[in-house]
Amino acid sequence: MTELETLFKQYTHETALSVTELSASGSNRKYFRLVGKTVTLIGVEGTSVDENRAFIFMSRHFVRQGLPVPQVLYVSMNELFYIQDDLGDTLLFDYIAGGRKTGVFSEGEKEMLRKTMRKLPAIQVRGAQGLDFSVCYPQPEFNERSILWDLNYFKYCFLKATGLDFQENLLEDDFVKLSEILMRSRTNTFMYRDFQSRNVMVKDGEPYFIDFQGGRKGPLYYDVASFLWQAKAQYNSELREELLQTYLTALQELMPIDVADFGEQLKHFVLFRTLQVLGAYGFRGYFEKKPHFLQSIPFAIENLRAFLHDDNSSYPYLLQVLKEMTELEQFREVEIRKPLVVKVYSFSYKKGIPQDNSGNGGGFVFDCRAVNNPGKYERYQSLTGLDESVIHFLEDDGEILSFLDHAFALVDASVKRYIDRGFTNLMISFGCTGGRHRSVYSAQKTAEHISEKFGVEVQLIHREQNIEQSFAPVGRDINSLRS
Repeated sequence: MTELETLFKQYTHETALSVTELSASGSNRKYFRLVGKTVTLIGVEGTSVDENRAFIFMSRHFVRQGLPVPQVLYVSMNELFYIQDDLGDTLLFDYIAGGRKTGVFSEGEKEMLRKTMRKLPAIQVRGAQGLDFSVCYPQPEFNERSILWDLNYFKYCFLKATGLDFQENLLEDDFVKLSEILMRSRTNTFMYRDFQSRNVMVKDGEPYFIDFQGGRKGPLYYDVASFLWQAKAQYNSELREELLQTYLTALQELMPIDVADFGEQLKHFVLFRTLQVLGAYGFRGYFEKKPHFLQSIPFAIENLRAFLHDDNSSYPYLLQVLKEMTELEQFREVEIRKPLVVKVYSFSYKKGIPQDNSGNGGGFVFDCRAVNNPGKYERYQSLTGLDESVIHFLEDDGEILSFLDHAFALVDASVKRYIDRGFTNLMISFGCTGGRHRSVYSAQKTAEHISEKFGVEVQLIHREQNIEQSFAPVGRDINSLRS
């Protein structure tokens, strides 16, 4: 019987019927789900007693404060193992997968993000009340030393690995300047430090905070920057601003703040956090050979490019080096995923198949000419596949419905894969003899189907009718994308 199984039995008086190791991302800790006859718990195997003590102490303190964190239930004598509540399997990062992949967040995804930002001030302010920060690991407080540690982490683990030539003494001078600016923000609040969507669980429609063992006394800005500028979260500027305002409204209920000053100081923390995560990605990816972290680098570089658009002369040499770094060939060639756009055409075979202007060489072409043609009847000849009487003719006949069932099965599979793989263009064309009835009906129904099911942008072109229609990106059902 393992140590965790022993703890499970001592606490629950049940034998663990199954023990399954869970994914731990970048952490050195190991997580296991232990399932008994009537209860399921999470077992944790740590590598550092001090780190475990920090998490256990803070978890118990936060639970007493009524904060949404897992409760530590039982700890081994050597403090290397403990068991805690099972919050399920849904990370916020996965919950918002549809929005991250398409760039269009559904209302359900946005609301969960809002809930998360509303709860963040509570753990920062109420969580700090009565907390003995001396137990925090590895530092009790955000200070100049920890800032310079992180900046040098970036320098040695990422910047030097790019091969960029720079003057180290000038860079260090600007590191000190940035540190002085960051240290202006001294507050008696809890700094989560790694607050991002991978460290938030969703259970019963509510967010719960995990992996806060690196937290310490520190400024509020750091956690806001960590969450809203998380590299692979892909929040657009409009959503980011909405979530920031949601956070500030909740924060003002707990403590007075100057909103304008908050925004100005936040910018410096956005830069600092971006450099810190690049250092982590460099170490975990380049040195520990973990591909997950290498895949995040282009997104962090894109955040850095956006930051460099703003003029800031507080640390000019640092910004010069960063600008040169983002222009390096290995980063310049990397493109961040853009949302998929699907173009759907109807056309006449007599006038040729539509050309693909995306440069991809074309996509699906469906031949509708085997379907019963309403155009052979005089009363339908002046109408199109958009007119009610033609629609009734085609649907009552039924051939086109079976035809589209097969077409939808092919198209749906490709749209899902295109979204997953980050492709930006898909072309689908329906042709018939005159490009007037069957192809128009099919193209119209396909465009509506894709827009409703996937929420991506759809551009519909009835070429021979000179009609164009756009379906704007809308919220999707996340589960439909995963099915």
